[in-house]
Amino acid sequence: VGEKRMSNYKCTKRILTRLFTVFINLVNGCRDVLVVHHQGQLYAMDVRCYHSGGALQYGDIEEFNGRLCIVCPWHKYKITLAEGESLYQAVDDPTAKPLRTYWRSKGVKQRVHKVTEVNGDVYVMLNDSGEAIESDVYQTEKYRRASLKAKPKAKPKT
Repeated sequence: VGEKRMSNYKCTKRILTRLFTVFINLVNGCRDVLVVHHQGQLYAMDVRCYHSGGALQYGDIEEFNGRLCIVCPWHKYKITLAEGESLYQAVDDPTAKPLRTYWRSKGVKQRVHKVTEVNGDVYVMLNDSGEAIESDVYQTEKYRRASLKAKPKAKPKT
């Protein structure tokens, strides 16, 4: 007989309005999810950055070309909160002066999850689509055992 897996997590919005981010450890034993409450909106995504496993709960929220992103504290990768797309700054002609840059998407790299609020309770519904997404790599026991509590080390001053 197969085991039925619940794919949602509940917390109260009161908690989220006091805190900038909430880290949900092992949602229903299957994913590590970060819930972000920013400017009245709720977002949820895998907590480790798709690029190298950086702890996104220490990232800053910034806007790039009108899109809200979390910036990975390890390597400064920009990930859109709503879609999980990775953004990068591109140039058409690197020899042109002045250099003209613009933001481009690498596509969806970070798994995002659906967040809903009902009567002050916040529910996270896991995105368990069969499509592989790069952040899935960090949803294994190897990375769960690694501590996400350690903040990034400051670079030594030279």
